[in-house]
Formats: sequence, structure tokens, C-alpha cells
Amino acid sequence: MKKLLVCVLFLGVVFPVLAETITIYHTSDTHGFFYPKNGQGGAAALAAVLKSGPKEYLLLDGGDFAEGTVETQRSNGLKAVQLMNQLGYQAAAVGNHEFAFQDEGFDDILSAAQFDVLAANLVSAQDGTLPKNILPYRIYRLGGLKVAVIGLANRNPTKKSQKYRFTKPLPALEKTLEDVERQKPDLVVVLAHDSLADDRPGSPNYIGDIGRRFGGRVHLVLGGHAHKIFQNDFRGGILFAESGCHFQHVTKITVQTDDKTGRIQSLQSELIPLEIVHTGEDKAIKVFAQSLRETDVDESVGKTSAAFSKKSFIPGHMDAPVDNWVADATCRYAPSDVCIHNVGGARVGLPKGAVSRREIMDLYPFDNTVVMASVSGAFLKKLITGGLFPWNRLAYSGLTLSYKKTKKGKIKNLKIWVRGERLQEDKQYTVALNSYIAGGGSEGKLFKTLPPGSLRPVGEKTIRQILEEDFKQGVLIPPETGRILER
Repeated sequence: MKKLLVCVLFLGVVFPVLAETITIYHTSDTHGFFYPKNGQGGAAALAAVLKSGPKEYLLLDGGDFAEGTVETQRSNGLKAVQLMNQLGYQAAAVGNHEFAFQDEGFDDILSAAQFDVLAANLVSAQDGTLPKNILPYRIYRLGGLKVAVIGLANRNPTKKSQKYRFTKPLPALEKTLEDVERQKPDLVVVLAHDSLADDRPGSPNYIGDIGRRFGGRVHLVLGGHAHKIFQNDFRGGILFAESGCHFQHVTKITVQTDDKTGRIQSLQSELIPLEIVHTGEDKAIKVFAQSLRETDVDESVGKTSAAFSKKSFIPGHMDAPVDNWVADATCRYAPSDVCIHNVGGARVGLPKGAVSRREIMDLYPFDNTVVMASVSGAFLKKLITGGLFPWNRLAYSGLTLSYKKTKKGKIKNLKIWVRGERLQEDKQYTVALNSYIAGGGSEGKLFKTLPPGSLRPVGEKTIRQILEEDFKQGVLIPPETGRILER
């Protein structure tokens, strides 16, 4: 830690006043990706970055560490907690995936964590009190400064909780700030599992509201959930930063105090890519991470002719090869007019060449199955329109569309084709989709409006098993993009 010495004369005695530079590191949405891919990422690279910096720092995580790979799935998130304990995290927020293993799994995570789990808006469903092993905030001493970190949990858990409920984040933040401010912290940090990416014109998000309402009281907001990257984004005098996902990057926040007053003078964030050629790997953490590795999923299940990317590189193409493949594979398993896939369900792409079972599990770690329904064209149009805002959240097989967006983000000139014919709002269409969307998860809330009995399970195979079996066709070719066009 860098310290600047300033002398103050008081009653003939010289006292040193320390103006300091303090460091905070932030990760989010690591999802169990303990190991590097293509020379980037992993816990050992993060540990090497930490060792190369100042000896004293705060290491914070924005949540969604408990689910996403075979290591986390088979351990109900506990292997992620073990690794975070070894890395020396001081605190983490509660993401939606921390509830992937239901209330019992969440409680086990809390018991195993040697770091603080922070959530000011998470309370007991029974009596509204703060749960055991969860704090609304914590004040840390970093050098000569008091740093208050307030946690805000994501309000849409992957598995519905019976034991806990989520309160509105802004009232929870206001109430917690009142308590925090009585302790006169030098720096106030909000650690939240929600993203600035969801704060759009015409559709404000509470993360953005923090900048609009709490300037001067909050200094730093560290977000997540959307797997986006934001750096040095100041709103209302507050620094906002997000660090992407999957242990690919870490954000380093540098806080400088004023030489004369000791108060915060500047904040600056820096995104550090965990590229091993530059960072190296910490040997002890690398060995520990390898001890957590599940070794029975590394055999090849097939080959690809080229990489299946998670994004299109063609302007205006809002669909991606890997998402189109998931939708196509669903249609091969459950032939329908339209097959629908939520793009958040496919976590990563696929490499060119041999593909292992691990890579399929990394791509689709969830145990969702296939569901079918008959819906009207009007229903489909409403679903598609909602799926395009604030960014494209759905992929389709058997359906193509084009649209424009206004400056405020509203959809206009929407044109939809089903199997090459223009969508008819009064016509019935069969759709196949995963059970998560069908149950109303995130993008699928509209399916909750269907009459009872409308949704029909199709077999018992999971989407992941369907994807693996798709390799029996032979070498897979990435689907072309252009099914979703923004003009």
C-alpha cells in the first residue's frame, strides 16, 4: 500500500497524517470456472494478480459463484466456496444462482463461507428478521480508512425460496445507509448482483437509481448478473464498475485520499484480463483448484468444424451460433413450428475440433427438460417483443424476425416469419422450449398466463443430454446467424 506522509503541527508537536492509496478487487459471476481456457482466466491467475499488488486490499465478489460447471453442480456450490476461502475473499453478494440447490444448499453455502455474505434486502420469510450468517453490511479497516460494504441480493432466485424473501433494494439500501453513516465510514461501497446494463431509457433499473438518488452518500457500486463489463462509469458522482464473468477478468479499484483532509479524492477502476502469459499462475492455488477437479468428464463426445461462438460478428445479426444450435437441437428432439431458447441458458460457446463432455456441461449446466405448448401468433409476437428488450434474450429455430429500435429502446417495424411464412396473430403454433422458460423463469413470464394443462413435457432427456446426442450426426457445423436482424 502506498502511503503519503503529511506533517501537521499541533501544540508544538509534529504528528503525521497519512494520505493513502487503497485497493479493492472485484469479480462477479464466476460460475465455477476455476480453470483457464485458451490461456485466459482461472483462480490461479487471479491469485497471481493479487500477489503482485499491494499487500493489503479488499477482495469482493458480486455473486453467482455457486453454479455453472460440473465442479459446482456435483458439490452443490461448496467447491466454489472452498476455493473462495483459499483465495481470501472478504465478502460476496448473493446472486440468483446461489439458490440453485434450494434453501438447504444455500444454507450449506452460508455455513461453509469464511467470507462475509452480504445482503441488506434478504430476510427471513417467517418473521422478516435478518437471517443467520447473512449481514446487511460490514465495515472493514483498510489502512487508516473505514470502508463500508453494503450487499444487495438479486431478487429472482434460480429456485424459489421458501425460507427467505427479498425486499425492495432501494428502501433496504436507504435503511442500511442510515445505520452505516452513524459509524462515519470514509468510503461506502454497494456490492450488488444486478447490472447497469438493465438501466435503459424508458426502463430504469434500481442500479441506475443509486446514481440518481445516492450521490454523495455512496462512492462505489460494484455490479454483476448480466456478465457485462463497465469501467470508470460515473453517475451522480458515483463510480460504477462490473467485471464480466467466468474468472476471465478482475477489476482493480484504486482509491486516493486527499493529502490535507484525508477524505476521498479520487476513484478509478481498471479491468485486468487474466491472461496467463501476463499474470502467471499462483502455484498453491493452482494445485488446490486441481484438487477440486472432476476428472471423469474430459472425454470427447464429438467434433465441430469450427467454433460455436456466443456472439455474432456480423453487424445487425443479434443471434449467435451456439444459441441457434441449442434451439435447432431442441427442434430435432421435439419437432415443432418454433423452438425457443433463452440465450442466458447457454453460458459459453464451443471450441473448434474435439468437444468434451465437460465443455457441454460448461455450456449448459442446468437440468432443464423440454416442454411443448400450442400458442397463438399474438402470444408469440408479444413474447418476441419482450425478448428483444433491453437486449436480445431469446433464440429461435423455425422463426426469423427483423425490427428497428427507437432512441428510447422501443421496438418498431417488427416483422416475423414462421417456417418462411409471415406470422398470423390468429393462428395457432406449436412451440418447444426448455422447462425453465416454460415455468416462467426470467424471459418466460408470459407462459404463466397460459391455461392450466397447456404445457406438456416431452420425454425425460435434459437439454444437455440432447446437445450431447446431437453429436451423433457427425461433425457439427455452426448454424448461420441472421435469424434476428436489427435494421
